[in-house]
Amino acid sequence: MHGIIRLSVSEAAKMFGVNARTIRRAISSGEVSYVVVQGRYKIGFESLIKWSQRKSTIKNKSEKYGLGQFVEKWKIKNKHFSPNPQALAARPPMAIGVAESQNK
Repeated sequence: MHGIIRLSVSEAAKMFGVNARTIRRAISSGEVSYVVVQGRYKIGFESLIKWSQRKSTIKNKSEKYGLGQFVEKWKIKNKHFSPNPQALAARPPMAIGVAESQNK
């Protein structure tokens, strides 16, 4: 059994760097999957990721104002989930930076 991650409208908006109305529009148009828990929308995280990648404006905003702005600053303290320091040193720069330089 795997756990399903669900976010509220405000959590999803903060995570993707968009207005809550944008998330509500995605709900009303059926672009994201959700359940109603105690009268509040709970949106499936996997559904949000897929939605954000289909919409170029949302994808760009999430990279600039949402999750993407923090990726390089993440410090994972749990060694079980932390990447191996030697593997990081041998790895090329982040794929986002590589993709941007290839598009120029």
